[in-house]
Amino acid sequence: MTPQRVTLITLGVADLTRAKAFYAALGWAPTSQTEGVVFYQINGMVLGFFGLEDLAKDQGRAGAPLGTGAMTLAQNFATEAAVDAAFAKALDAGATLLKAPEKVFWGGYSGYYADPDGHVWELAHNPFWPLNDDGSLTLPKGDH
Repeated sequence: MTPQRVTLITLGVADLTRAKAFYAALGWAPTSQTEGVVFYQINGMVLGFFGLEDLAKDQGRAGAPLGTGAMTLAQNFATEAAVDAAFAKALDAGATLLKAPEKVFWGGYSGYYADPDGHVWELAHNPFWPLNDDGSLTLPKGDH
């Protein structure tokens, strides 16, 4: 049986130095890095950034054009004000505004931006999903 979990998400980036600078401006600090790749420890899992060409080669697809934007990474926050503050920080760091935070049809509050490599982030407050003290999320049982 394959466990229902994700332990590492790796995103391809065109310029690793630029990606590190963007996430540093958000207050993120690398946990581990080697030539061509950097890793950040995030709530029980790891987020990595890997140069696009090197990532394609590592995947066994040397020269493949890797794209972005077909998925969304998300951060949930305890309040709408916390969403607004984190969103403003991302824009100040050089993110591209996709959709400003606003009240949404499902009863929450969210907005979207793209990092310098086009990776899409949603920042949201979901009143139906309370966060744990460490900011992690455990889905409640039920319909929400």
